[in-house]
Amino acid sequence: MKKLFVFIFFITTVAFAQNEDTEQLREFYDLALNEGQSYEWLRHLSNRIGGRLSGSVEAQQAVDYTKRQLDSLSLDRVWLQPVMVPKWVRGAPEFAYIETAPGVTNNVPICALGGSVATGGRGIKAKVIEVQSIKELETLGKEKISGNIVFFNRPMNASLINTFQAYSGCVDQRYAGAAEAGKYEALGVIVRSMNLRQDDFPHTGSMSYGDTPVNERIPAAAISTNGADFLSATLKLNSELNFFFKLNCRQLEDVESFNVIGEIKGSTKPDEIMVVGGHLDSWDLGDGSHDDGAGCVQSIEVLRLIKKSGYKPQRTIRTVLFMNEENGLRGGNEYAKVAKTKNEKHVFGLESDAGGFTPRGFSFDCSDANLKQAQSWASLFEPYMVHLFVKGGSGADIGPLKEDGIVLAGLRPDSQRYFDHHHAENDTFEHVNKRELELGAAAMTSLIYLFDKYGIISE
Repeated sequence: MKKLFVFIFFITTVAFAQNEDTEQLREFYDLALNEGQSYEWLRHLSNRIGGRLSGSVEAQQAVDYTKRQLDSLSLDRVWLQPVMVPKWVRGAPEFAYIETAPGVTNNVPICALGGSVATGGRGIKAKVIEVQSIKELETLGKEKISGNIVFFNRPMNASLINTFQAYSGCVDQRYAGAAEAGKYEALGVIVRSMNLRQDDFPHTGSMSYGDTPVNERIPAAAISTNGADFLSATLKLNSELNFFFKLNCRQLEDVESFNVIGEIKGSTKPDEIMVVGGHLDSWDLGDGSHDDGAGCVQSIEVLRLIKKSGYKPQRTIRTVLFMNEENGLRGGNEYAKVAKTKNEKHVFGLESDAGGFTPRGFSFDCSDANLKQAQSWASLFEPYMVHLFVKGGSGADIGPLKEDGIVLAGLRPDSQRYFDHHHAENDTFEHVNKRELELGAAAMTSLIYLFDKYGIISE
């Protein structure tokens, strides 16, 4: 009889907890969808401030604006964390054309890759060597590459449903292509944009020269997918064509910027910190609405939803808007460095840096026990069509916090349209859907609530 009583008590307790969680998630979603602020915050960030390249005036304006919004939420603490960031400027618009015969040219859309050196005032005009990989450079050797422009034309793999896997499969040519081609005395590099769609938008992004001396660095630019296909097709007809391009970018001295931070102090375990964030900087071609204005305003909204709902978190919930994810990760590294210096105990981190599209779930970088716990909550998210709870990456900015015992997670929205806009001129406010953005904020708040309520499993 006693065993039966204990069993009934256990079942009743579990049912009560599930019902309580169901109601709490419903409240977060109702507040986000009916009274959400994230979309209006993004409207200002995108349309009134615009692209927020690290070290720019616009980046500082974004720091000031988002701090004001955090201040308006009456949080327990809001502050700016200084961080030195690189200052690279694009300069005058880039220009390029294909010359098939003297005086016969076709203009093609290009943009400088972030961190590239300039071409010089007269630009560069040379013959083109098309390759599909960095490894192919070694096969061709200096004899064929020297004095020419290397054209990296490996596309994203369209057969991969996870478009981030497709991106990972070819981004090495953008990041390291110039450093590698320079070893064979190439004059410059042109890289196919990381984009699954056929369009005329070149996509910028970070690149590195590694340990290449400054005087040996060669200019690097992205070409749109339509432009890449046109160049490749024309090369097949005329391998002796010339390609001209002109870049006007410059790398200046580092400048001071800030991570923007706000927190709600935990009621019973204030020393255990749960972080949610996105990166405040963006590239300069568009206004950075998907990458990563969306993640920033969603992270601010998490704190607003927690406050508005009346939920009192056990642990400290901290929103961090990181600076300089795009071309240095200085903000994420500085945050982790300061946390370690202060001996802060971070138990959970969540990042939104995959666009403001419909949330599909979360990926987790954590122990199997914590992954299993998260997966046990999947049924709570099913009414909202958030169903993916998988092992995987979290986010670049929270990555430096990684240590044994911490749970790191990344919001995973539908990824099919993300690379249409990523690092391009069309990453703009009108391409963000209000409802999708709000659904993401509610999902993030719900996950944080559950990990706060049930805790992190120690092994």
